[in-house]
Amino acid sequence: MTPTDPLHFISDRPRRILCERCRRPQSACICRWITPVEPVPQVLILQHPMESREAKGSAMLLHLSLKGSRLVAGEKFESEALQRLLHAPLETGRECISPVLLYPDAPGTAPSSERDRPAGIPTDPARLRLVVLDGTWRKSRKQLFLNPMLQTLPRMSLQEVSPSRYRIRKAHAPDQLSTLEAVCQALMQLENDESKYLPLLQAFDGFVDEQLARMPSASR
Repeated sequence: MTPTDPLHFISDRPRRILCERCRRPQSACICRWITPVEPVPQVLILQHPMESREAKGSAMLLHLSLKGSRLVAGEKFESEALQRLLHAPLETGRECISPVLLYPDAPGTAPSSERDRPAGIPTDPARLRLVVLDGTWRKSRKQLFLNPMLQTLPRMSLQEVSPSRYRIRKAHAPDQLSTLEAVCQALMQLENDESKYLPLLQAFDGFVDEQLARMPSASR
């Protein structure tokens, strides 16, 4: 190999050291924003593979902050594996519970509310597994299309959504939130406790500010 060979420079390029906890380069570590909180429902995050490489994504911070949550990357899941993810206990000693998909209501159905829950959603949040699709609307719709089992789940849609704090990614509609914001608001509704997740949302503000500071001024 000669010094002018492009492969020479690729092989000699130092690898970035990743944080063992958040899996990001140490220079962009987000661990300072992790805010531990124990949700009453279990939380399962199904992350689109392309989203796992998105530096501005909020799912890893959410996962590291929510005790007992699980984050799995994939677009099309093998049926038996998805069945286990949806129904098998995530923690030893916890009973098998009911999975509920956090996603807008299907066309033609009446919108759900806190007082009138869709059929299949238990009133006891401890019996719920909140299933979340992490990705852009286009990517999450593809996940839903490629995994018919997800389409059969009862759905929870957010009501009276607060304005998004997610200033680093463009939303296509005013009520669109980051994964972290959507899950926090869903948990607030399910647990009827608005204060419990405020520290995590405040930490998310710091995460967003830090990401904005890293962006070129022209792209903010």
